[in-house]
Amino acid sequence: MIKKVIFLCFIIGSLNSCGVNTKENTKPKSAEIIENPTNKVLLSSEIQWEKLNPARGNKSPQAGTIWGDRKANVPTGFLAKFVDGFSSPPHIHNVTYRAVVIKGLVHNDDPNAENMWMKPGSFWTQPLGESHITSAKGAENIALVEIDNGPYLVKPPSEAFENEEKPINIEASNIIWLDHEKTSWLESKSKAEMSFLLESNGERSLFIKLPKGYKGEIQTFGSVLHAVIIKGELIYTMPQNEALKTLDIGSYFSSTAKAIHSISNESEMETILYIRTNGDIKVK
Repeated sequence: MIKKVIFLCFIIGSLNSCGVNTKENTKPKSAEIIENPTNKVLLSSEIQWEKLNPARGNKSPQAGTIWGDRKANVPTGFLAKFVDGFSSPPHIHNVTYRAVVIKGLVHNDDPNAENMWMKPGSFWTQPLGESHITSAKGAENIALVEIDNGPYLVKPPSEAFENEEKPINIEASNIIWLDHEKTSWLESKSKAEMSFLLESNGERSLFIKLPKGYKGEIQTFGSVLHAVIIKGELIYTMPQNEALKTLDIGSYFSSTAKAIHSISNESEMETILYIRTNGDIKVK
């Protein structure tokens, strides 16, 4: 009987060492422990949608808040959803915003400009006070919109005014990616890539591209960290209880102090994150 028990334990141990216990193996291991972690996650399925511009009634795009409150004087990130063929009338905003195309095609420019359709992964900014239109084309059109403070208001072009800010439009195919040889924020073993998009008000906007099969961690050192899945999918391990969360497009994670974000990309494609932070980052 003793021999049978020993033989059974040997088989179980051998199977575990060969990776049969896949749930355990999907969890990235960290040599550092953060006491009282501030990590938070919001799944795309948990986002609550409402009219972005209620004055337009059924013609209004939908808005789903991810962090903050676009109706208050606080930093905010929200998803904007447009129907196929949507085109706004010329208008201005009282605040500057940054945006990333997540799904579909989006055009954002001067009312008289020719359509320049931006694909998913494109990045643009819209300065406050500048008259513009926004259009969308595709079965499903979603953009991440981010402001440094609110409220986020839509006003008529008659109230347009000049300011020193200039708009930025970066189509996805024009994104410049850096590897570990170009930035110390990436470790070579991660095989990740990074693109620095914008720096303003002491914070940076950037993309991080994680390859298929990535398993590691992103260490963050700032008091502000907002991260949204722009493409692909990630498995996120909550440090508070080791729970595994599947983050798809539009899902979000954050922290408000030094943090370790343990993640893995088990999908069949690369994953791209949009990050806004006031601190350094290390992708391991």
